[in-house]
Order: sequence, then C-alpha cells, then structure tokens
Amino acid sequence: MKKKLLFLALASSALVALPAFAQDNQVAPTTTDSTAPAGGYYQPDQAIGSGNWFIDGSVGQAHVNKGPYNDHPTTYAIDGGYRWKVGPDVGLGVDVGYNDLGNFKLKNAFNSNDVNLTDRRDALRGWTAGVNGKINVWRGLYVSGRAGVYGWKGHGYANQDINRHDLDKVDYYGGAGVGYDFNDHFGLGLAYDYYHAKKDGIGLSTDTASVTAEYRF
Repeated sequence: MKKKLLFLALASSALVALPAFAQDNQVAPTTTDSTAPAGGYYQPDQAIGSGNWFIDGSVGQAHVNKGPYNDHPTTYAIDGGYRWKVGPDVGLGVDVGYNDLGNFKLKNAFNSNDVNLTDRRDALRGWTAGVNGKINVWRGLYVSGRAGVYGWKGHGYANQDINRHDLDKVDYYGGAGVGYDFNDHFGLGLAYDYYHAKKDGIGLSTDTASVTAEYRF
C-alpha cells in the first residue's frame, strides 16, 4: 500500500510541476543540440498556447490477487481529451475515458468457451476523468503522467463470504509512462496505471501494464 501511495504522490507531483517546468522552458534554450526544432520537441509545428484533441487506446495486462481472483487478465481502455502545448517540450491536458480491467477473453471466440467472463471475475470496470501531461525529453521520446477520479463497478467477496457483492464507488487512479511520438499526430508508448477500488472492506484495486497508442487531431 505504501508503494502505491508513493507512486501516486510522485505522479501527481509531476503533473503539478509541469506548468512551472514549461515556464522555465520558454526562456531562450541553451541546449548544444543544433538539430533541436525551433518549436521544441513537443508538437514542434505548433505554437505555445495552442492545443489538440486526442484519442488514446490501450491493451495490457492486469495484476489481480483479490480473494478467489488470482489472475493476469487482458485489459482494454480508451480515452480522449484536449492537451495544450504549455512549453517547447511540454503538454498538459484533460481527458475522460472508460476501461475494462480483465473481464473479456477474446481468444475464447475461437473455441467453445465464453468470451465474457464477468460472472467469474471481479468485473472491475469504469470511467476515468482527470489531467495528463507529457514531456518530450529528446527527439520524440517522452515521459508522461496522469491522475484523476475513477468511477468503478465490480464484484467482490468479504471475509471469504460465498456470495458476490455488487459494488460501485468513485475513487482515484494514477499512472506514468514512456514512449515515442513519430510525428505531430501519432505516438506509441508503455504505461503503468493503478486504479484504487475499495468499498465496505472489499478491495478490488488493480494495477496494469499496457501498450498505448495515441492519435492527435
């Protein structure tokens, strides 16, 4: 638990620090990289203060070890939002999205087993709303962070109870990632995210590792 809180604190601190970092970056650059674009490495063809709509999709793997659930299911997520260029190498934005943290097994479509395993797993899924940031550190390579609220639904067992309980609540999430922007419109990355989900003493909190793709309009 302490590791989760430390991670979320670092992710949140990074997002809070982005605007100040951006202001510092607006000073005339002192880099020795003569190939650095005049507009910086983040969306180099855009002016500072402008922005883009974007959409993200991700596929990954969750770590679940809650009572009878002990699995590494495949996760899916999609989100979209708007991000401003607040410095030569920095973007800061807002987003909303939806995720399913491991209730579907698509490969079962090719055999006689069920694809939808919601009634056998913790059924954790929900919507997200928060802030996100990206810092391009060198020629398209970036680090990112995000944090916000997580409105989730799921099923769980309390104290080895034989009955599954339907649960829902608004909690929080946080994440960080690295990746590469191939151009002003498309990038690929790797991300780690933590989704806090706990109610009535039943904990369904889940962390995920995923591959993400982003398209900017």
